[in-house]
Formats: sequence, C-alpha cells, structure tokens
Amino acid sequence: MENERLTIEKIIAGDAKAFKQLVEDHQKLVAHIVFKMVSNPSDQQEICQEVFIKVYENLRTFQFNAKLSTWIARIAYNTTLNHIAKKKTPLYEDYLTSPTEEENYESADQNLSESLWDEPDMPDAVTQNRETARVLKEAIQSLAPQYRTIVTLFHMDDMSYVEISEIMQMPEGTVKSYLFRARKMLKARLLENFSTEELI
Repeated sequence: MENERLTIEKIIAGDAKAFKQLVEDHQKLVAHIVFKMVSNPSDQQEICQEVFIKVYENLRTFQFNAKLSTWIARIAYNTTLNHIAKKKTPLYEDYLTSPTEEENYESADQNLSESLWDEPDMPDAVTQNRETARVLKEAIQSLAPQYRTIVTLFHMDDMSYVEISEIMQMPEGTVKSYLFRARKMLKARLLENFSTEELI
C-alpha cells in the first residue's frame, strides 16, 4: 500500500515514468476486462486508452480503501459498460438471470464439485492440452460479457469474490452465482468435445 501511495504521489507531481509504470503494471488486468466484454479490436484499444486517461485524471480521488488494482479494474469495467450501453449490446441473456438460482446456487447441481473448476486454479490437464485449451477459449468467448468477465477475474487474475463484487458493483452472492453458472456452461461445452476422463 505504501508503494502504491508513493507511486500515486509521483504521478500527481507530474512523474511521467511513474505513470508509464502504472500502466505497464495494470494493462494486462484492464485488457482482461475490456477484451472479454467487447470483441471489436478498435473498440478494445479505444476503451483501454480511455480507462487509463480516467485513471490519470482521477488519481487524486483514490482513497486507499481498496487495492489500486481493484480501483483500476472498476474503472475499466464501468468504462466498458458505458461503451456497451452506447452500442446497445446486451450484457447477458435473460434466461441466465433467475433470482432463484442466485439464492440457491450452492445447493444446486452438487456434481459440479467434481467438475473442471472445483478449485480456483484451472487443472494442468486442461491448460497444457492445446486442443482442450482452444475449446475452452472458444467456450469462454461464447459466454455473455458479464460471465466472461467474472471467469477471467477469478481464474486468470486470481481475484476474490469480494474484489470482483467491488469491481462489478454487485452483491458477493451474485458474483458466486454467476461464476457457478459460467462454470456449469463451460463444463457442458467441454463435455461436448471431451470425455470426463480427459478433463480430470
């Protein structure tokens, strides 16, 4: 936290190198969010640039109540949401947003505990297999934007439910529910191409 405070103080004082380092440290995180929600390459680049402009312009308002990465990720998410709203792109399909599922996700489909993403880290058997990884990537891309974002933040950026909740400004229970549904959909997609034994 002290390093973040020092970096922010340098940037506010006009240190261009410090801001460049901040961008380099967080550009992968921002790209993960933006690229999973928007598919057009030119839009992706435009949004990423806008995110870091907003970060620079609003650094003075950062209160150190959360991680700097969480704050930047929230700016990335909100900026992308604004872009999607302007484009009138749906965030997620209606059939995936049942309140009952959100409340009962932990008790539903207990078989999922034995599935591909029972643990936070993706199994080596999946990530090391080129063909499986290709199918998995396509499956993730087929998810609605919010589901893609949650899967990415949780599995690729190692963020907690609480951090994702802060970024996406939704209840922690909703984050868990969406992640549960996303895993279930990805499992079904993978099982269309591979046997259960191949995914263990």
